[in-house]
Amino acid sequence: MADTPPSAAGGVLIAVCSILGAVIGLVEGQVTIGFLAGLAIGGGGAIAIWLRDRRR
Repeated sequence: MADTPPSAAGGVLIAVCSILGAVIGLVEGQVTIGFLAGLAIGGGGAIAIWLRDRRR
């Protein structure tokens, strides 16, 4: 069996950014917008990690 490096996990970025976005949105009075913004930012970060990891 070939020794392949473990893949990077970007899903944690989606979870953390979604929660932080909801908390920031709660403070600002716009929970849904904050959650969706956090989801988009976390998703973008996860895609960036996936693309970087795919090149290895």
